[in-house]
Amino acid sequence: MPDRTIPFYNTILRCDGYTARDITVPEGFGIRPYQPGDEHDWARMEQAIGDFDTVQQAERYFTQTYLRDADKRDRILFAVNAEGSVVGSCIAWQDPRQGGQAASLHWLVVDAAYRNRGLGRALCGSVMKQFADKGEMPVYIHTQPWSWKAILLYLSMGFRLQRQDSFAGYINEYDKAMETLREVVSAEQFAKMQQHSQY
Repeated sequence: MPDRTIPFYNTILRCDGYTARDITVPEGFGIRPYQPGDEHDWARMEQAIGDFDTVQQAERYFTQTYLRDADKRDRILFAVNAEGSVVGSCIAWQDPRQGGQAASLHWLVVDAAYRNRGLGRALCGSVMKQFADKGEMPVYIHTQPWSWKAILLYLSMGFRLQRQDSFAGYINEYDKAMETLREVVSAEQFAKMQQHSQY
């Protein structure tokens, strides 16, 4: 579970171009698009990491945000184990930006019992392949310092921390986020974050 004692600051990442690569899904797992009922598992995972106060609140958010348009449900991806149980999710969505739409990666989450197996990377790669196949670039992410492990994953996949750019009405708080991250990550990890920042 993320350490939510770490201060929250809007942290924006952007990937300007993504070259689709082979996606390695860990043995015994698969990735598939949304199926009816997946909202229950999504809500369970998101509430478990503290993003929502209740499972019901999370499920209501998912239904209202992602299930309105049946044509977009293939953008909602789930990782499943050998028994078919949902163990992770990531969403290839769009948000407003400068009067238009910006591709944006939403809600990367992996069930606590299945972390550190490469499922987060596989989900992220699958979503990025969707964006690349649809010609939807650049891709944005909104996150926060307590998700520093995810930030390092995103950087390894071609994203760059944005010093000024933003989307969806978020106020970019790069300087405050980096001040916080300096105290949270190793010196080597922080140097990588600095090296992978851009205007």
